[in-house]
Amino acid sequence: MKRNIITIDESLCDGCGACTSGCPERALQLIDGKARLVGDLLCDGLGACIGTCPRGAISIEQREAEPYNEELVMRNNIIPKGANTIQAHLEHLYHHGESAYLRTALDVLADEGVPIPQGFVDLMAEVHQPENRTEQPSALTHWPIQLHLINPRSPHFTRSNLLLAADCTAFSVGNFHSQWLAGKSLVIGCPKLDDGIERYIEKLILLIDEAKVDTITVLRMHVPCCGGLVAIAQQARSQAKRNVPIKAVTVDAEGTILQEEWL
Repeated sequence: MKRNIITIDESLCDGCGACTSGCPERALQLIDGKARLVGDLLCDGLGACIGTCPRGAISIEQREAEPYNEELVMRNNIIPKGANTIQAHLEHLYHHGESAYLRTALDVLADEGVPIPQGFVDLMAEVHQPENRTEQPSALTHWPIQLHLINPRSPHFTRSNLLLAADCTAFSVGNFHSQWLAGKSLVIGCPKLDDGIERYIEKLILLIDEAKVDTITVLRMHVPCCGGLVAIAQQARSQAKRNVPIKAVTVDAEGTILQEEWL
């Protein structure tokens, strides 16, 4: 496939090594006194290394190259280097708007049982902090909340009452924080638009079996596609080792509760 990838002008490279520390994916190494790209799979083509080269030896070109592999980078290059490297890599993906790669990176951390660095958690909280608070205080106690991004082993999920909310519900229910979120841990998702539903089920199983959540409340919209969120929760429970009570709550666009039942 053709994609953006870095190229190195060896006539300009003096082997200073500045680019190797400036590459979040660790795709560059010094070999025989010159910077070398050690694998197309490791280079995301975003060019973070360009600004670190004092000789201007690095540029981006479009050429045939193997697709970038975020999972491989995380497992082999990032996680072994420790928390500071993990944080730098996550921030690199976030600031470049690479949300799909970021989801993959966070999934790998969860698979490996590696916590998200606190510095990145703080960054996300700061970015999403509203400038002006309303009179009703937020009941949100943790971040991230998107089901692709959460780590089921994070302590805030342990023995909690879990709220699994469809993306649209917080915009429909005016008292979402006080009525539904207060006292609960939160994960959100959209069964119609989100990819990787199987991954959602895997994470819910971990929340049931390892975090040992006490209850799951599924807050969904009245539209048929939103019923998929209830199905995901029930499928996770059926595959988990523990049995956990599930409450399904259906609301309409005005926030009116249309149905509320334990499953």
